[in-house]
Formats: sequence, C-alpha cells, structure tokens
Amino acid sequence: GNSNKIELNISVKSASRYLPTMDADSIPALFNSLQIPNNHTTVGLSNLVASNSQIKALFHHKRLPDQGWTDIQIQRLLFELSVLDTNCEETVKTQLFSNNSNFSHRWTGAGEREGRIYSPLVFSRHFGFGHGIGRSGDVMEAQPKAVGSSALLRLTLRLCLDAVRRGAGLNCAGKGKNAKNGPASFGTLLPVCTGMSMALVLSGLRDRARKLDEAAIEETSTDINIPERNIVLWSRIDQKSCYKAVLAAGLKCIVLPTKKHTETDEVSTDLGALEEALNKYRHSVLAVITTTSCFCPRVPDEVDRVAKTIQTWNESYRLVNESEMRGVGISHVVNHAYGLQCLATNKLLNRACTIGRVDAIVCSTDKNFLVPVGGALIISPNKSVIDSISKNYPGRASASPMVDLFITMLSMGLDGYKGILDERRRLIGLFKAKLENVAKSFGERLLDCPRNSISFGITLDNLAVIEDATESKDYLGAKSLETRQIRLTKEKNAQITKFGSMLFTRCISGTRIVPRSEVKTISGHTFEGFGSSHDDFPYAYMTAACAVGLGEAEMNEFFVRLEKSLGDYCTKRDKEMKKKMKMKEVDVENSSNQFEELKV
Repeated sequence: GNSNKIELNISVKSASRYLPTMDADSIPALFNSLQIPNNHTTVGLSNLVASNSQIKALFHHKRLPDQGWTDIQIQRLLFELSVLDTNCEETVKTQLFSNNSNFSHRWTGAGEREGRIYSPLVFSRHFGFGHGIGRSGDVMEAQPKAVGSSALLRLTLRLCLDAVRRGAGLNCAGKGKNAKNGPASFGTLLPVCTGMSMALVLSGLRDRARKLDEAAIEETSTDINIPERNIVLWSRIDQKSCYKAVLAAGLKCIVLPTKKHTETDEVSTDLGALEEALNKYRHSVLAVITTTSCFCPRVPDEVDRVAKTIQTWNESYRLVNESEMRGVGISHVVNHAYGLQCLATNKLLNRACTIGRVDAIVCSTDKNFLVPVGGALIISPNKSVIDSISKNYPGRASASPMVDLFITMLSMGLDGYKGILDERRRLIGLFKAKLENVAKSFGERLLDCPRNSISFGITLDNLAVIEDATESKDYLGAKSLETRQIRLTKEKNAQITKFGSMLFTRCISGTRIVPRSEVKTISGHTFEGFGSSHDDFPYAYMTAACAVGLGEAEMNEFFVRLEKSLGDYCTKRDKEMKKKMKMKEVDVENSSNQFEELKV
C-alpha cells in the first residue's frame, strides 16, 4: 500500500517496539547495576508492565477504555507519540540563546516549516506536537515527518466514534446483505467549530456532486447541461452560524419557514414547504440542512421524515431521464451540534439513516465532549462523503483541538462519558420542575415543548408593564393605532431585554431573552420574529439549557439567582411605575391649576 498512509491496525508486538521506552526485559539488569534489590525492582516493574499493557490494548482495540486513565498515564503516551515526530527535541528559544555552539539533535530542518516552536511554555502546552495534522490534500492524511501526530489523529477519531456508538447510541455499519449503514459508520475530525465545519461539509458535497453528476451524464452519453447545484434549503433556526456557513461556502441559502403546533408551543419542520421548494428548485439544490439541537420553542427537525422525503424525491426525479443514472441527487446534512447528549434525537437519526437519505452529521466537540471550542466531529453512513469532506480541507490543520479531545476521551473512558450523559438525564426532570415553579411565582408559565429535552423556556409577557398606548403621553404623537402598537412593542421589548442584562451582571450566563416581533437582517435576508425561529411566535420568553456537564449544585444555584433576579427586577419596575404615576398626577394637577388661572 501507500507508505504515506498510516493505518492503526498495529499489532501488540509491533507497537511494543516503539511505544514503551523502558522495556520490561532490560530494566532488572539496569537497576541491578545501580545496586537496587531485585525484589524492589519487581514491584516497580509491575507498574510499568501495567502501563505498557494499557497502551498496547488501546492501539490493539482502538476503542475507549472502560475506565478513564490517570493524568500521568495520558501524559506518558502523549510524550511517547510526540517523540515519534521529527524536530521536536528543543524549542527555538533554547537553541538560539544557549551558550552551546554544537548542534546535538538528531534531526536538522532546512524547510520553511519544520515544527519549530519558540516558547517553552507553548511547547509544553502542546506536548511538543508542532507539525499539525493532515496534508494539503487531506486533513486525515498521514505526514511522513509527523507519524506521532498522525497516529494521535487516527486514534482520536476511533475513540470518538466508539463514544458515539457505545455511549450515545448511534448505530454503526449495518449487518446483512441489504442492511443500511448507521449514522456513525464513518467519520472525520475537523479542527474548526461547527459553523466553519458546516461550510467545509457543503464544499465537499459540492465537489462530490459535480463529479458524480458528470459521471452520470457521461456514462449515458446524454447531451444535457449539468445543473449547477448552488442552492441549499435550510429549515429555519435562528442561529446565525449555520446561515453564514452556507454563504461562506459560496452557496445560496433558501430559508424554509417553520410551523407552530396548535396543541403545544413547539416550532418545528414544515414538510410542505420543503416539498414545495424541492419541486421549485429541483436539481439546482445541493443539500437540505436540518437541525436536531436548538433553543426552545424550536424542537428538533423531523429528520426521519425529511430523509424519507429527500430519498423519495431523488428516486422520482432522475438527473438523466429514462435512465437508472440519477447522479448524486440532493444531499441531506444534519446540524447535530450538541445533540449527541440526547438519546431520543440519536434514535431519530438512526431511523433517518434506515428509511431515508442522510449524508453528513455535524457534531460539536466542545458541547458534546467538554473540550475548548474549536473542533467538530463529522459522521456519515457513507464513506465517500467523508472522504470528500476530508480532502476538501485546504492545507494542514491545527493539532491542538485533537490533542484536547484525545486527552479528554482517555480521561473520561466509556464509563465517564456514559456517566455525564446519565447525570444530565437525571437532572432533566428536576430542571424542568424548578423552572416551572419559578415561572409560576411571577405569573408566567413553562413553554410546552416536549420534544426538546435540552432547552426549556418560560414566558416573560408579564415582565414588561407600561401604560396603555392610547393614554400614555409618550404615544400622543402617534397618528394611528398601528404606529402606537409598534412603539408600544418596542418599549416592552426594551424592558424585557433589560432583564437579560440584569441576569448577566448577576453572573448568570447562557440564558436567552427573546422579545416578541424582533426583526434582524443577516447578509441581506430579513428574519421576522428573530430568536423564536418563527415569524409570529405569540410570546416573549426566556430559555435555559439542561446540558451535559451541568451539576446539581450549579443547577440549584442558578435557580436561586434566577428567582432573586426576577424578584429584584419586578420590585425595581414597580417603583419606576409608581414614580411615573406620581409624576403624571402632578402634571395633571399643574395643568388643572393653569386652566383655572386662565379662567380667572
């Protein structure tokens, strides 16, 4: 095979040749030369043998250990892998400013990029990994002079796939002749956050679509123009990053409206609007983007029904008429940003891959695995899709997000990962009940969105109290009822937004305050009712999330602060209202006195 490719099918015997620097066979003799008793050496040797066995098992099975490793065990492996890279012996600062005129290192570098690091602190932070990951042709490709970094990347991917399969419950490759692959069959890691990863996914799908459509037309010798797949249909969700990702990929985004359910407060997929758009734009559509993790009242898209709709459309409308060659068809991308923590949504993805079309699923590493922002896991039931995405990444990539993820995966282990998922599920009922109690205390209610088990919301309609628009002197200049109502809504929204500022100053982060009828324009597209993912959501509201990593003590303190903040806000609001009423009474009295004086 290609010598530049490093597969992790490493046997225990071959791994032992380079991973453990101190082999068990030579240690007794070496320690005996230092006059250390053999019985003492045997005790210490057992620790090394156990550590070596863990490393060998990790490379052999390529899956999460059941129990997390200690920091010392993780650091040892990181430095072992780092030594395998070239040019990592010493920092530039040490080399340039040392008194030693002799160059004593094994490797000399004469290229423009040799993994050189100036600061010892930066060197330590990255464990000596300075070459990054991938090559100019593929983010997952191995580097000849960075075999340790390459192995770390491949191993990190295997650990993540194992976590989402055995921990989050996403299916792997199907079994049987006609079985379909599950969502976690194949994957790649990108060292950028969710939005930029979405742009890279779309770019990879566009390149793949162009090649497959050209092949379909060429094979059938059909003289038709190849459609330019430059349109993405996006089921609306009011988060800027996904919309901007479509534009960043050089594509046109068609925003599909959502619908509000009549029996609940849920806002979700409008399948009718999707079908209408598919029939309108036809083969100009590159992909449909759905979302499974979202702020209340938005609930996960019905990805299974969308997947079935796309598959049916692709089967019904071939690229080349009267032929079995359909080209690539319309793709389906799922924004699963922080959805891995939700078991119900993961089951929905499993079903979507079974009954319909799913091409790529974008998952954030920071929100799902509790690492710093800057990475994404892309999974797919289709290997060629993953290959297209990996090959679309321009140049080498930072290894820093991968190192963070590798450390975290080993530190958690499978039991640790399942533990944080189980803890979140345990807290959901408590979180929802406490939020509902706070809402009732202030005359509000919990939004009824049963299909969203991460984000919860309460109404805030009673938070803003102002005088009637027809009586307030602030509205006397308004010439129409519509104008007065617009100005009234603006004043209410200003008061509600002010409450959001109060929460932040009380050290409460992560909540979202959404007034009614907000309008926002993003890159030329105007969103009515921005924040609620719907043009006319009938309530102002606040959201809070019961997300992975939240502990019960932190949750309880949040609700204490939330209730106190609401109470303080209402007290301050009532005082201001009384002050305004008193000033109004004084104004009325003064006006009456002036009128009497004029009469006299």
